[in-house]
Amino acid sequence: MPNAPQTEPPPPVLPAAPLPMRRDAPLRGIAFVLLASIFLTSADMVSKLLTQQISPLQVSWLRYCTFTLIMLGIVWRSGGLARLSTQRPTLQVLRGIGLLASSVLFVMALRYMPLADATATGFVAPLFVTALSIPILRETIGWRRWTATLVGFAGVLIVVRPGGAGFQIASLLAVASALSWAFAMIMTRMMSRTESPLTTLAYSALVGLCLLSLAVPFVWTPVTPTVLAMGMFVGLSSTMGHWLIVLAYRHGDASLLAPFSYIQLLWASLFGLFVFSVLPDLWTLVGAVIIAGSGLYTAHRERIKAREAG
Repeated sequence: MPNAPQTEPPPPVLPAAPLPMRRDAPLRGIAFVLLASIFLTSADMVSKLLTQQISPLQVSWLRYCTFTLIMLGIVWRSGGLARLSTQRPTLQVLRGIGLLASSVLFVMALRYMPLADATATGFVAPLFVTALSIPILRETIGWRRWTATLVGFAGVLIVVRPGGAGFQIASLLAVASALSWAFAMIMTRMMSRTESPLTTLAYSALVGLCLLSLAVPFVWTPVTPTVLAMGMFVGLSSTMGHWLIVLAYRHGDASLLAPFSYIQLLWASLFGLFVFSVLPDLWTLVGAVIIAGSGLYTAHRERIKAREAG
């Protein structure tokens, strides 16, 4: 309430829910990551199919409708609307905007790019997190992480090939999607000490749905029951994939699990072959390997830094 008097007490804020006890079960964590990669790639594949029939904004709106319904159901069972109380409303909104931009831009890229190419380009997100940590979090980045970041961006150039015969303007949408995702992750890091994951996810769903609901009437086209079902599948599958990632990191360290997340490129290539009859070319694979390698090294340096800080 912007016009509230200064003497009005702030709304009550629920304490963050206690984190579940960590269980050291790395094989189970790996299994969750592998299963999550299938759900996430399936959501991307169906999103690409939907963009051939409706606007990317409509695809994202259907996804967020399902996402929001799932989150509101969980919130209601976990304490009701009081769980939406937050100490960092501005950061919650900014995170929601970042995630929304990432989702919409990636779906727009999928409309024109092969599934594997868009997936490979999206691997650059952790490198953007490193770069954004400097101006936003005031972190100091050592020369090793800077080198890994620059190598990763070189891998992006190999995938995108600006100025080359294989260049697609849509690939810039995938890069922008990764940048938006990185911004959202920075916001997540800034709120991690005060906000519960449930509150953060709920705000992300609500912010995204509200903004999309303002924009989607301008591009709306009638949907068939099949399209509606596919849109709900995208929302359910992507939500399930992210939930499995959360479960995975309760059972294993990030440095162990991170390499297995890159299996998503394999699923994207297989789905691209069998559904769209398209395989990634050699340069896409080379660039993806370079991006993945730099991302893994960055994660390794993060682990070392956390250990030294601890």
